[in-house]
Amino acid sequence: MRVPRRTPPYLPFLEGPPVIAPALKPLSLEHWLMPDTEADAWLLDKRTLMAERAYDTVLGDVDSAACRELLSMVGEATGARSSETWPNALATAGALVSDDLCVLEDMGDGWTLMAGVVAAPTFWRLEDQIGRSLGGLHSPVPGGDPELASRINRIFDGLQPARVLERFNWTVQVSGELFTMRRPSADGAQPEDLHLRVERQTIRKLPETGAICFTIRVCVDPLMHLLADPDVRETFEDSWIGADREIRAYKGWDDLEDLVGQACRQSAAAG
Repeated sequence: MRVPRRTPPYLPFLEGPPVIAPALKPLSLEHWLMPDTEADAWLLDKRTLMAERAYDTVLGDVDSAACRELLSMVGEATGARSSETWPNALATAGALVSDDLCVLEDMGDGWTLMAGVVAAPTFWRLEDQIGRSLGGLHSPVPGGDPELASRINRIFDGLQPARVLERFNWTVQVSGELFTMRRPSADGAQPEDLHLRVERQTIRKLPETGAICFTIRVCVDPLMHLLADPDVRETFEDSWIGADREIRAYKGWDDLEDLVGQACRQSAAAG
């Protein structure tokens, strides 16, 4: 259950329209997973989903050396230990943090998604992605394969274990749900149904196995509440309108155009 009317921890649209480029920034090691901004709002529900729908949320080589190393690193970073018994190392690690965890390994011809615990997918299915290379993972993205995939491969190759990189992705959806393998339909929706969905993503190389951990922390908050602030609303409108046409199509924003416009106008009239 989401915490109502909180102040969202991340508002990446304040930095401008969404971009496809990695736009990665360095992050201190102590802030890799902490503070866990979504623990109170999501972690219990995430654990329940993992237990009841493991076939959708915990897949791949989940007890590999890389997953066992990741479990140790997550425990060290959070200071947490699981009070529950989970069937494998990756599920145990995923139950400690609100972030989803994906493990990629260099298979000789590029980096491949080998395992994942993903309870908050943004309109994709983990089962469809396990075993795919970066090219396959990014093929739906405008310019994703080979351009973006090649850039990310080079970043992964050169990443040092003592370095963490962070980026943000954002969109708008007609739902407050986090577990969304399919994009929620806008049919019959009202402006109050709109939610800002933010992904806080990090990448970190594991020092012993050399695998990459890709984390995804998803935050979903009511859009109308944010738009009540005139400055925030103006910046949001600029970023929404300023998004590249291909990005808008990829994110399904054309279907939301009227609803978002109504939300902005209603918020302006109420303010």
